[in-house]
Amino acid sequence: MTSALSITRSVAPPRAAFLDFPLGHTTGKKNQPEMQLNLMRQALAGFEEIDEPGAIRFLDERWSEDESWRQNAMAGGGSKGKESSDDSRTPRVDTPQYQYPADRDEAEKLHHKGACGSCVGAE
Repeated sequence: MTSALSITRSVAPPRAAFLDFPLGHTTGKKNQPEMQLNLMRQALAGFEEIDEPGAIRFLDERWSEDESWRQNAMAGGGSKGKESSDDSRTPRVDTPQYQYPADRDEAEKLHHKGACGSCVGAE
C-alpha cells in the first residue's frame, strides 16, 4: 500500500495499491477500524486480481469531501516544520525509536559490532 504514487511508480513493485491519503495514513484514518478493514481488503484483493507486473490498483476511498487536506499535508505538519492542528501523526524525532526494549538491545549490539549498516559512511 502506498500514498506516494510517483515514488511507487519509480520503484516498480510487482503490484501495489495506491490510496490518495496524506502520507502517514496509508491504511486509513485513526480510530476508524471499518475504513481500515475495507482498505486492507481492497489492497489484499490485489494479490489475486492484479495480473500485470508493476500494476497499481487505485483504491477509491476519499480522505474528505473536499481537497483542503492537501494544503495541510504540504505544510509540513507532523514533522519538524510547521505543525498543523488537525495533523494526528506522531512528530518526527532524530533518535531511533523501538517498539520493544529487546529491539533496542539488538540494534545497539549490532551497532557496536559495526554490523548495523546504518552508519556506513556517516563517520
